[in-house]
Amino acid sequence: MAGRFAPRPPRAAVRGGIPRQPPAPGRVRVWVPDGPLDLGLVLGPLRRGPGDPTFRTMPDGSVWRASRTPAGPGTLRVTARGGELRGEAWGPGAEWLLERLPRMLGAEDESAAFVPRHRLLALTAHRRPGLRLVRTGLVLESLIPSVLEQKVTTLEAYQAWRLLVRKFGEPAPGPAPGRMCVMPSARTWALIPSWEWHLAGVDNKRASTILRAVRVAARLEEAAGMEPAAAQERLELVSGIGPWTSAETVQRSHGAPDAVTVGDLHLPGIVGFALGGDRYADDAEMLRLLEPYAGQRHRAARLVLLSGRVPGRRAPRMAPRGIERL
Repeated sequence: MAGRFAPRPPRAAVRGGIPRQPPAPGRVRVWVPDGPLDLGLVLGPLRRGPGDPTFRTMPDGSVWRASRTPAGPGTLRVTARGGELRGEAWGPGAEWLLERLPRMLGAEDESAAFVPRHRLLALTAHRRPGLRLVRTGLVLESLIPSVLEQKVTTLEAYQAWRLLVRKFGEPAPGPAPGRMCVMPSARTWALIPSWEWHLAGVDNKRASTILRAVRVAARLEEAAGMEPAAAQERLELVSGIGPWTSAETVQRSHGAPDAVTVGDLHLPGIVGFALGGDRYADDAEMLRLLEPYAGQRHRAARLVLLSGRVPGRRAPRMAPRGIERL
């Protein structure tokens, strides 16, 4: 009888009748950059909306990412403290992520090559010295959400990414916060039924583009070792991927400083207004204004966006983002 009243372990320590084990410590790497580095500015472009299952920013300033690396799924936590960056990683992809940590955070980004020729850009660069261009070395994880953003509202694209990754991805390794997930493998993307794309709000054109891309996933991932322009050419061999999508991809996978986004609904007007006072600028005018920054045009556009100097809205807030030019 006494056994019936034996003390039970606390509820928090039991899950499914099996005592919870404390999370295993991850592998750690510490890197000291050679100058200012703003973690939020560097990694921010990888976040696809506030509910992105692969990205999380914590109150302590740390950034968590769940990635599918060539070595397998991995979770990375990056923290900035006293001028140094500390990365801790879990899962089969942990070593791969830590090996490339400095590169991802902009160690190879030649920001000194940018020479501001406009007062607004000079002022913004001075105020944002920690801006570096992220370089993940992973193509599909930037390509697929970029395809989802073609010709729809940003809100719709973020929702589709969130729903598909949570349903078909896998839990992030290690003690990742919340419901973080690693995006599906190429094979899993290829096996998603047509009705699931529909339920996620993805039309047949974008779904078909993703399906064509994942069928040649290995060839596309090889592009991570190419120069950005060559990588864009390879991506654009896939029907449905044009200059807008390829630029959005290599900006993140390659840290491409010159991959300016053309075909966007808002960017030409923003750049035109900031650098030339023309809120109705088109792609041609935007490229003309960015010509003095050849080789660094994407960085110049990032600084324009960070300056906060934008024209008043002429369209609904969540207007279509990418207008693909194939």
